[in-house]
Amino acid sequence: MSKSHEGRIERLVPQHIPYPEQLPVVARKDEIMRAIAEHQVVVVAGETGSGKTTQLPKMCLELGRGREKRIGHTQPRRIAARAVSSRIAEELRTDVGGLVGYQVRFNDQVSDQTAVKVMTDGILLTELTKDRQLKAYDTLIIDEAHERSLNIDFILGYLKRLLPKRPDLKVIITSATIDVERFSKHFNDAPIIEVSGRTYPVEVHYLDAVEDRDRGVQRQVSELIDEIEAQKYGPRGDVLVFCPGERQIRDLAKALRGRDRIQVLPLYARLSNAEQNRVFNRSGSGMRVVLATNVAETSLTVPGIRYVIDPGDARVSRYSHRSGLQRLPIEPISQASANQRKGRCGRVAEGVCFRLYSEQDFLSRPEFTDAEILRTNLASVILRMLELGLGDVRQFPFVDPPESKMVRDGFRLLTELGAVDTDAKLTHLGRAMAKLPVDPKLGRILLDAASRDCLNEALVIVSALSVQDPRERPQEKRAQADQQHARFNNAKSDFVAWVNLWQYVEEQRQTLSQNQLRKLCEREFLSYLRIREWREVHHQLVLSCRQMKFRVTPAQAADDKYEAIHRALLTGLLGNIAQQDEGRKFNATRNRKAQVFPASGQYKKPPKWLVAAELVETSQVFLRQCAAIEPGWLLETNPELLKRHHYEPAWNARSGRVMAKERVSLFGLTISDGQRVHFAGIDQKTSREVMIRDGLVSGNFRQPPEFLKHNLKLVSDVMELESRTRRRDLLVDEESMFRFYDERMPPDCASGVALDKWLRRDAGAQQILKMRREQVLTRDPGSEVEDQFPKALKVGEVSFELSYQFEPGGNRDGVTVTIPRALMNRAPRYRFEWLVPGLLREKLIAMIKGLPKSLRKQLVPAPDVADALLERLNAGDEPLAQALSRELKNLRGVSVSSGDWAQVVIEPYYQMNIRVVDDRRKLLAEGRELAKLVAEFRSESPVEVVTTKNNLERVNVTRWDFQALPEEWRGKSAGTEVMAYPAVIKEGSGQLSVRLLDYASEAHRQHRLGVAGLLLQGDLKTAKYLKKQLFVDNAAKLALAGAKLEREPLVDALIEGGLWQLLDSLELPRSPEAFSKVQREVTTNWVPHVLEMGNHLTLAVKAAAEVRSMLAKYQPKEYVASRDDMEKQMTALFDVKALVETPTEWLSYYPRYLKALLNRAERLSAQGGKDEKSMAMLQPQLDRLAKGTKDYPGLEVLSPEAVRFRWMLEEFRVSLFAQQLGTKLPVSAKRLDQQWQSVEQWMTNNPR
Repeated sequence: MSKSHEGRIERLVPQHIPYPEQLPVVARKDEIMRAIAEHQVVVVAGETGSGKTTQLPKMCLELGRGREKRIGHTQPRRIAARAVSSRIAEELRTDVGGLVGYQVRFNDQVSDQTAVKVMTDGILLTELTKDRQLKAYDTLIIDEAHERSLNIDFILGYLKRLLPKRPDLKVIITSATIDVERFSKHFNDAPIIEVSGRTYPVEVHYLDAVEDRDRGVQRQVSELIDEIEAQKYGPRGDVLVFCPGERQIRDLAKALRGRDRIQVLPLYARLSNAEQNRVFNRSGSGMRVVLATNVAETSLTVPGIRYVIDPGDARVSRYSHRSGLQRLPIEPISQASANQRKGRCGRVAEGVCFRLYSEQDFLSRPEFTDAEILRTNLASVILRMLELGLGDVRQFPFVDPPESKMVRDGFRLLTELGAVDTDAKLTHLGRAMAKLPVDPKLGRILLDAASRDCLNEALVIVSALSVQDPRERPQEKRAQADQQHARFNNAKSDFVAWVNLWQYVEEQRQTLSQNQLRKLCEREFLSYLRIREWREVHHQLVLSCRQMKFRVTPAQAADDKYEAIHRALLTGLLGNIAQQDEGRKFNATRNRKAQVFPASGQYKKPPKWLVAAELVETSQVFLRQCAAIEPGWLLETNPELLKRHHYEPAWNARSGRVMAKERVSLFGLTISDGQRVHFAGIDQKTSREVMIRDGLVSGNFRQPPEFLKHNLKLVSDVMELESRTRRRDLLVDEESMFRFYDERMPPDCASGVALDKWLRRDAGAQQILKMRREQVLTRDPGSEVEDQFPKALKVGEVSFELSYQFEPGGNRDGVTVTIPRALMNRAPRYRFEWLVPGLLREKLIAMIKGLPKSLRKQLVPAPDVADALLERLNAGDEPLAQALSRELKNLRGVSVSSGDWAQVVIEPYYQMNIRVVDDRRKLLAEGRELAKLVAEFRSESPVEVVTTKNNLERVNVTRWDFQALPEEWRGKSAGTEVMAYPAVIKEGSGQLSVRLLDYASEAHRQHRLGVAGLLLQGDLKTAKYLKKQLFVDNAAKLALAGAKLEREPLVDALIEGGLWQLLDSLELPRSPEAFSKVQREVTTNWVPHVLEMGNHLTLAVKAAAEVRSMLAKYQPKEYVASRDDMEKQMTALFDVKALVETPTEWLSYYPRYLKALLNRAERLSAQGGKDEKSMAMLQPQLDRLAKGTKDYPGLEVLSPEAVRFRWMLEEFRVSLFAQQLGTKLPVSAKRLDQQWQSVEQWMTNNPR
């Protein structure tokens, strides 16, 4: 202060400072002033009412202090600061704001003339940020130090350090007579002056406690007041009733109101000045009943109190280190607090204190109340200390140092908020938070909101969280209140409800007078005083934000900024998130169970995830002020707090990385689970191992490097070798391959990208990682593997791909042959039974051992028999069982029939597995029965054709206007070389086409027919002429009718067959030039040849007519089998398709065959028995040919041996039924048997 100010203050200080003589402290005035003068620190202890609060500042003034600097006088509560400043100013006959002023939160009544500044202890702490030496003061009076609030303890600790640096600074600590020695010791045994505060004795009455602390206490208090009013305990007097909280005050006031001659007065910190003054300024003559919180224990002296009613409990803020909750439980008060309450009476006369608990209960209580620093979260203190640079909180000289776990909790919260780093140093966020006059959590919200463009809404919410809820819910009108408040609710957020309420109040405030606004608040169950306080807090925060250069504008509709607002809220309330368990029950952070508070808008339909303004434990843990959130927001709020657990690392070939599932949790709650993340940055060593094992060793690379392709080929070859040899001991184990890579790769190669970089950086890396064959083999398998287990099976000119699997019980166990669909017609029918050389011996042994016991005993030992058989057998397209039966008969003289072999059961892998694939190697069918697969894929067309794409095929051919046709055509089908045979063929529709055929013999046959067709198309005039020459007379026509034959098909067959027969002696043309040459040669002989064949056929038709006439004479049921056989014979002989391909020689014998048939028909009635015997000899041969033709389509034309067998059958018929006509070649059943063997041999040599 300047000299002029000092002089001005000097003039304001009365020459004679008055002291009320009745106050006990005045009696010790000289002693106190002497102590102050002689010591830097003085402890003044006295009961409430002793006058120390109001008289000590005056004594300091009298000592000359407060001239150059101020006398600072701290109070723990705003209500006390205002009351004390008013009282001192009144005694000094000055106005508040002059010589004596006060400063509380958001209200400053201090001027340049102020010498005594009464303030809350929080204000003094705030001043430390600008005046660290407290140079504005020469004297500090720390009042009510026994309350041991957080601010008081901080101030006392700070002063402990400051006093050596400020020897001019005087400190006076006032306290009730509670543990005052502790303060003295803290300040190096500072002197203690005790002042008596009680002038009259107080009688204590103990009452039994009631179980129902609400209704029971109300009833006890009501009864005691009735008794006091009835003067049961002495003269009537004012009553001070202590209550745990405001709700209990309201309930009790409601129960007491309406009584005559009783004035009920509430007293708690949030009352307005006017309402508080009603307590201190007596009006009326009735007995006053003051209902007060523990603010009346020490901070305020209520005048005229004669009776005190003490229920013995109070609501105490207590932080739980275990649960992380700031609890507000109602708990028993200490003995010291109980004595303080007792001391509030007996000031004006003898007093009575009623304790609503037993004396034994009193004696069992703790002596002193725990200091606030021992029961609160220290985050604010730590933040403030860090801002002031006061060093380590653990080294700070507190009166009672907090427990280390409480300090850790404080740092933990600040870490959550991002206010401190891992070294417990203040961050830029922490410095900004320290500048805001709110709880660190709320400050953090504002800072984040500023960056999200929702600061205006956040200011409304944060200021609301800093004051008591202005929405009132009187018990008797709770439903009406809820209905009024529901207008502001938001379906998802209680925080948004604050913004809605704020906007509503602001709108009303703009249009209504102050009195009208008060009445509106009353009607709509809103506290006008709390709304005013809310606005004051909001105003101060707006000023603070503007000082920090934040842009502040009026709040807008919060729904549009829901995500931004609640993301900002999360930054400060991250420890208050919860995940729905079931219904309204939630799993909160740090393994806590909680429930949505019933008053919350989220109570009826709780979200899956929410954030709460606070978790408060009363009867249970409640989540208050809740809002729905998205769990994904939590991943970005403070990533450093997230705990990430990674599991199931797995190689991902597509990305070339090891990916692991990630479980992200926050304070014990799982935020996300199952998301895959790159694992190399998390655990390089494990990632490298997984990549080697599952990527390199397993060959699972999307784009394998050169070395890996090489190594995989080596491994594949060895695995194939194992499958072929049916063993699993050739390939080295995976651990050996892992070691190979592990020993050669750098430690940082933990992903495909890292591996690729190393390979490009180090020119020799590829070679280093290439394995040699001996490095993947456990031993040398020998050189005969390729011969014993070939990769392909060559049958004729076709090579079939073979593959091997050693998979006992599997569908593909053993050898698999892959047959393209285009080659199914050319697959050998029996060759696959012989497997491959390396497995044939095992199969033979298994087959021998599977024979019936009677045979098996003759073939021991089976391995030796198998070896002997192998020396005699040559694999071919012959049934293996048939070959074995033949050789066993020759070798051991043992006869094994096909039925015996049919009983043998062997492992499936002894039958070759057959895969049928299309041109693109897509699997069409698979199995071990070739016959079924052939039947399934056999074309229904009479001509089997190759389906492979080519440029030779033509359709609807009428002349040779296409390129020359090669004898063979080669192409690819499903990766297998296909050889086919081009031919002009006659389709089933009669149309001519150029096709590729499977077999040379079939192609030759079809091409001959096709060329005949082209010759016919080229000379239709001659064909027309021939049609007019054949079967034109009446006799011929009658014969055709008698034989039941049609003229036109028969004539067409003769005409086309003539061309076919003439081509027999010529080379079939394969080019336009060759065709023209053949055309010239054939045309010359065509007409006479056809006419000659026509004559033969005419005779045969006439005989056929006679046969039918003779057969018609028999009754339908007579000689059925014989007649049926004769009908079939005639049908076969006159089949027009067969006629075309009937050789000239055999066609010329038709008349004899029909004459023999007529002879048989004529003798049937006389020789029926003989005919049946002859048929019995004939039928096996007929059946043999029928089966052969079915198994080998076209056999009777393609095979010269089969052609001979077919016409030998006709000669055999002549010998059986008309022997007198003679045969053209020797024939008998035995000769037929021999001929059929030749047919079978031909089929074996010409498989299809």
